[in-house]
Amino acid sequence: MNFPFYIARRYLVSKKSHNIINIISGISVVGVAIGAMALIIVLSVFNGFDQLVVSLFSSFNPSIQITPAHGKTFDLKSFPLDKLQKTPGVLHVAEVIEEDALMKYKDDQSIVTIKGVSEAYTKMSGLDTMMVEGKFLLQDGDKDYALLGYGVAGTLNANLQDYVNPIAVYVPRRDATFSGGFENAFNTEVIFPSGFFQIQWEYDVKYAILPLRFVKKLLDYGDERTSLEVDLAKDASQADVQKRIELLAGSKYIIKNRYQQEEILFKIMVSEKNYIFMILTLILIIATFNVIGTLSMLILDKKKDIAVLRSLGANHRLIQGIFLLEGVLISFIGAMLGLALGAIVCWVQIRFGLVHLGSADSSFVVSAYPVLMKVTDFFAVFFTVMFVGFLAAIYPVYNIRKVDTTMVRTE
Repeated sequence: MNFPFYIARRYLVSKKSHNIINIISGISVVGVAIGAMALIIVLSVFNGFDQLVVSLFSSFNPSIQITPAHGKTFDLKSFPLDKLQKTPGVLHVAEVIEEDALMKYKDDQSIVTIKGVSEAYTKMSGLDTMMVEGKFLLQDGDKDYALLGYGVAGTLNANLQDYVNPIAVYVPRRDATFSGGFENAFNTEVIFPSGFFQIQWEYDVKYAILPLRFVKKLLDYGDERTSLEVDLAKDASQADVQKRIELLAGSKYIIKNRYQQEEILFKIMVSEKNYIFMILTLILIIATFNVIGTLSMLILDKKKDIAVLRSLGANHRLIQGIFLLEGVLISFIGAMLGLALGAIVCWVQIRFGLVHLGSADSSFVVSAYPVLMKVTDFFAVFFTVMFVGFLAAIYPVYNIRKVDTTMVRTE
């Protein structure tokens, strides 16, 4: 057995001559454990929110989106759509037209973004899992229906049970002349809603999903599209398929994956997680000050042992190694205890959802704080705790040479 480790382990578990040192040692371990536990719990909660946000946007944003590099629309005939559909990894391709419009229901009205989608959209979208009222239906034979964001539906006071009063949709005509009156300045169509979806506030108050044929007629569009949305096979590599589509589409089009479509949001989430990690690490550093006090008092308590070791031929480096390992052991035990407790707390939250988001009747998509544990976070927290603990142990260990053991040797 390694001699410095053997002595350090004995010092850690044995009773000291002053009981206060045992108490401070215990406080040091508990302080490190609480810091490690807080780190892993907070990181796991952030992971849970990341996963939740990704799942919410995944129900609306496609795996890959194709938009024109210049201008608002592009001619579908100029795009190699057949080749795109035959690209390995591509499962479905939906044609999309987006435009701002005025929606009016009885006396209520709202400016919304109407999103006209082709039939393939119903096969690739996860919007059906986000329906809070009604059903996921856009077309039924010759009849067209609208899916409204929950915020849009609330602004319009839309009623799914009203089969008499449809929602009127207004968009400016391309050749609009206001001198001819309001009716001549806008194209107008009416449609009944089939359901309301709830994804995220920004989308809920903005979007209404409509059939592509309805929007084409409303806007007087022919082969013009604002984007193409691509759904990938489950075993397909997003990066590989994106590269193939970029080569196929050329420089006239912008190809974005799901993360690039919400790039700013995801960067903010990563930054928040990093900042929280740094803040909690600073708290952990403060907690490890106890390690400095513990080692300093232990060195004073073990002056006799230091004198004996020196008389037996132990050099200064060996004695320093003993107390440095003592500090590392305190950090190690604290880290393992904290990670274990943190894992237990996270598992309990995942299993039982004890900590709720807001009130019990909250309309949020989840009722309890989401938690996701990652192995990489456990390793990151462990090595952070060990590194901070090692740095904290250096100062008192370095000053061992200043400990006066002269009186001890003459006793």
